[in-house]
Amino acid sequence: MPSSGFPQVVWSANRGNPVGINATLELTSEGDLVLRDADGTLAWSTNTSGMSVVGLNLTEMGNLVLFDAKNSTVWQSFDHPTDALVPGQILVSGHNLTASVSPTNWTQGVLFSLSMTSNCLVASVQADPPQAYYVNLYNNVKQNQESSYARFQNGSIQLYINSTEPSDPDISISIPQATSTQYIKLGHDGHLRVLEWRTPWTEVDDIFTGYLGECNYPMVCGKYGICSNGQCSCPRSSSGAINFRQINDRQPNLGCSEAIHLNCNASGNHSFLNLEDVTYFNFKVDIRGTNLNSCQEACLQNCSCKAAIFHYGSNSSDGDCYMPSQIFSIMNNEKDKTHYNSSISIKVQIASATSPSVETSPGSTTEGKNRLLGLVLGSTLGIFCVAFVIGLTYFTYWKKKKSVTVEEDYLDHVPGMPTRFSYEELVTATDNFSKKLGEGGFGTVFEGSLKDNTRIAVKCLDGMGQIKKSFLAEVESIGSIHHVNLVRLIGFSAEKSHRLLVYEYMSNGSLDRWIHNRTQVSALDWNCRRKIILDIAKGLSYLHEDCRQKIIHLDIKPQNILLDENYNAKLADFGLAKLIDRDQSQVVTVMRGTPGYLAPEWLSAVITEKVDVYSFGVVILEILCGRKNFEQSMLEEDRHLLSIFKRKAMEGQLLDLVDKCCEDMQSNGTRVVEMMQIAAWCLQSDYVNRPSMSMVVKVIEGAKHVTKDLDYNFRNPQNCMNIIQLVGSEDVTPLLPSVLSGPR
Repeated sequence: MPSSGFPQVVWSANRGNPVGINATLELTSEGDLVLRDADGTLAWSTNTSGMSVVGLNLTEMGNLVLFDAKNSTVWQSFDHPTDALVPGQILVSGHNLTASVSPTNWTQGVLFSLSMTSNCLVASVQADPPQAYYVNLYNNVKQNQESSYARFQNGSIQLYINSTEPSDPDISISIPQATSTQYIKLGHDGHLRVLEWRTPWTEVDDIFTGYLGECNYPMVCGKYGICSNGQCSCPRSSSGAINFRQINDRQPNLGCSEAIHLNCNASGNHSFLNLEDVTYFNFKVDIRGTNLNSCQEACLQNCSCKAAIFHYGSNSSDGDCYMPSQIFSIMNNEKDKTHYNSSISIKVQIASATSPSVETSPGSTTEGKNRLLGLVLGSTLGIFCVAFVIGLTYFTYWKKKKSVTVEEDYLDHVPGMPTRFSYEELVTATDNFSKKLGEGGFGTVFEGSLKDNTRIAVKCLDGMGQIKKSFLAEVESIGSIHHVNLVRLIGFSAEKSHRLLVYEYMSNGSLDRWIHNRTQVSALDWNCRRKIILDIAKGLSYLHEDCRQKIIHLDIKPQNILLDENYNAKLADFGLAKLIDRDQSQVVTVMRGTPGYLAPEWLSAVITEKVDVYSFGVVILEILCGRKNFEQSMLEEDRHLLSIFKRKAMEGQLLDLVDKCCEDMQSNGTRVVEMMQIAAWCLQSDYVNRPSMSMVVKVIEGAKHVTKDLDYNFRNPQNCMNIIQLVGSEDVTPLLPSVLSGPR
């Protein structure tokens, strides 16, 4: 909450992608409002080039507007809300307010959002599916075809569903009348606050809290935490069993973790921790007209069910059952307000029977009296040596086990983690790893199927060391992000030395099979290849510019680009990925990647996200030319694709490089050459001269143009191939595909 007199941010163009000192904002002659960092890197633009924009205006209401010669609005910031509304601004159906990560980190968060649907204003916490914690519903049937919207006016938030202005709104939510400047903000904690300038900025209303109360917020006490009069605690069993423990004893509001993780393959050891007179902020009826026992039994039969939430009025045999797949904060049920009875039965894993005790036998004491002193000393020394070896072995085992335990506990508390499977569940899903799909980076991939018949690909990363690094990098980087051009990480398993990753199944396999296999290359026409290139660019743009932290993939190659049944391209294998903060322009790291795709700056070990741009440039050429970047079987002068590219560019003969195995590629030669120019831009030896991936997307889509005066003196690929010998690395990968499909 603001507590100072500083200006408040109510809208951000480049949210999550801050620029540094000497950044520039320019309204170009083409009518595009462009924000660039000091090094010229594009941070954001309105994408209004060619739309007859003649001017820019920041209105008194706080709306940034681009207008044309007729003074008509071409683009306005009000159509692109972030986490705040100012007076007069509307929130249209289909648009969201999305809370920031924290009060000091304005990057778009992943938990809370406020949206206007066709018939209600709803605030939700992200889950699968999302769980609403505030709903202001219009009960009548919507009769018009206009989009519903909410307008923030002085003294109210007005919902227009059937009604249209200037008529009265269908619903009006009262807020304090403004005495000075005022705005509404969706906070990182899910609260919707009204803030007003009263020297300093002051909270004058907490809109949801007046309706919900302080304990009705999804994360007020963290996951599984119980809120009672603003105090947080963990669920406790009446039997004294410890099923949950606080994540941090000093910060109980961070929530609770399971003492033993749920294991669907050990459902015989599932039980319930029953909590009476508690309730949950969300309730979606899964079973009507039932009793508590039936509700619990249904939850036991459903692996994804984490709790059986039961509501009833006066008859406990005629209640409603809700079985959420994710549990956030719980609260005491104030029956005088809710007018119903409520209980929550949290599903817990019961430990297996303890191991049998080891019996010991008493030894003889009479024979020892006649032992010689030397024998006594020898025996003592022998026992000491044996004890030392046993102790050393145990210490090594304990240290390794502790390391594994620490890693497993760490994974439990990383925010936004995907589903955690037990090792036994994945053994069952893959039929004991019987159908091998192939070898991927750092592991073997097997086909499997979940209980709902969803086809999956399971990558086994058994071992420690680099395997552990690869596993953590992959889970942390893509476990909590979602994009249509990234292979979806469905879940993972981390038990003892087993490390497994569960992905969506990609039916058309890796890209290299389609562009390097001469018998199949004709299947990819120009439009298909162009779309694949655009898909890759969009995926990289998301990683570099739209995530909370920059994610540098560091191993872009055709083997790590997978195709679904519609030939949509998705990036895969994040085992070498590097996460860096937004305020970092570059990072020092050891060599990572694959020979032939390594940018020249790896020689200095100081890299930026532009190393991915370079690798992307190589991949573009391989797609367009239908060959590998290095072909050992060819003549010396034709082995390196970049060398040929340079030579043909100097000769003005780039058409010679267009894949000759596909007539459609030949007939679209001019467009293919234009795409080659994008590749050349990405391959500039100086990373500063390479475009950002968002710029590449705009060029491919026709909104921008390739820069002029490209330098075709690419760094000798043989030198790049030798970087490994010069620098050395344990993170350089072989040319193995990320196989997440079966043979075609």
